[in-house]
Amino acid sequence: MKYIQKGREPDSLTKWKQKLGKRTPDWKAFPQSVKNEVYLSLLQEQGFICAYCGMSIGRKQCHIEHFRPKSVYKHLTFEYTNLIASCQGEDEHRPRVPVHCGHKKQAWFDEELMISPLDPKCADYFKYSGFGEVLPTDELDKQKAANTTIQRLALSIDKLRKMRRAAIDGVLQATSGLTDAEVQLLAQAYQKPDADGRNTPFSAAIMYILKQYY
Repeated sequence: MKYIQKGREPDSLTKWKQKLGKRTPDWKAFPQSVKNEVYLSLLQEQGFICAYCGMSIGRKQCHIEHFRPKSVYKHLTFEYTNLIASCQGEDEHRPRVPVHCGHKKQAWFDEELMISPLDPKCADYFKYSGFGEVLPTDELDKQKAANTTIQRLALSIDKLRKMRRAAIDGVLQATSGLTDAEVQLLAQAYQKPDADGRNTPFSAAIMYILKQYY
């Protein structure tokens, strides 16, 4: 999981909410034009990767996820600080199989046990193996939340494990023959978006492995 630094909400969302006043309509009432701008804003601030698993996503491969479920926290339905982009498309009733991330989480939420990608220290809860496994950190006070989050988001399913391993293997091959200084420069590059504003898919796992090797 990679930290997401939230930016300012799109002006169109601000203006639309101002028209609502104190009302909070159903999600279905969200104008498509405003929703599209929110999608773009979320994708850009996340560097076009899923907020939970870190795979590459675009407009057609994601949905707007309510970190705190809108069915429970209705007042946060249109609060930009509660919105993130998660993978597997918009259809929450017929998500792609195997189901993971936001569609897997559904309406579950626990303030103590759900790790937030909006927490600057979210990466500290997880560790990764060279085989692509995501595991709870060795820090005992973080393990319960890490285990719960992994389970509730299905982050350890074989599909995601294989994708992480492929990403890790590719990077390790790229480091072959490099000096430690060159690897450090490469690691710094993985921490930042590229020239097109895109983060490297599964960069959290890649960074963890690079730190273990170098």
